[in-house]
Amino acid sequence: MKIFTSRNVLLAIFACILTISTQTTAAAPVLPNPVLQFLGQEYVDIGGKQMTRYHFDVANKTDYPADMFAAAPDLPACGINKNASRTWVDIYNQNGKRLQGFCALGKPGDLSQIWFALDREDVPPSWVYIEFNDRKTNTKYKSNLAETTL
Repeated sequence: MKIFTSRNVLLAIFACILTISTQTTAAAPVLPNPVLQFLGQEYVDIGGKQMTRYHFDVANKTDYPADMFAAAPDLPACGINKNASRTWVDIYNQNGKRLQGFCALGKPGDLSQIWFALDREDVPPSWVYIEFNDRKTNTKYKSNLAETTL
């Protein structure tokens, strides 16, 4: 039968506190979800097709560290791009259908240049969202729904 002395109990409590505080300081920082904003649309000719390109910005892009968008040759390639970025960004319509993807954004500032395009005759989805896929940490960040018209 074990005898619990006050010294043993205090040592056990101290060990638990030390373990918890060590784990807390070693944890990765918690990042916010992206805040997606519609910037506008433009009419473009892509390969002889008349298209409408819908432009977006991530309002809180400065909240993300640059290393999230650094080249990651140690991770799987994006097509023939063996230096794809660590974090990929995909645009989805409100029903979850993928519209466009970006696998080579080089810095958080590039998040002001994301877009998707549709045939000029197509009606755009009313709402879209983006998802960051941090392939190094296997973490996903999902944005708010943003309108596709001003």
